[in-house]
Amino acid sequence: MIDKLDNRYRVTGRMLIADARSLLEAGRALLLGGSDKDVLLDLAAVEDADSSALGVIFGLIRTADARGVRIRLVNLPAGLVSLASLYGVSESLPLA
Repeated sequence: MIDKLDNRYRVTGRMLIADARSLLEAGRALLLGGSDKDVLLDLAAVEDADSSALGVIFGLIRTADARGVRIRLVNLPAGLVSLASLYGVSESLPLA
């Protein structure tokens, strides 16, 4: 689930392959329906994540870029940081 509070989009629960499509759709709906030009994607409440979480994050970044919105990531779970490093994409993550 993704909740919006001001310019902070808070992901809660799981970011697993079974959840990826709904998370991406929810995040895109928030980005396309909002007027924020600077968004924080807060992952502090993520309970579990697999590599599909990176796909969701990069999908949201592409959507944001197309709208002229800047996304920065905060509170990444350690496991997600490890996955990003393993796949060689950690330098591409826009950390706040």
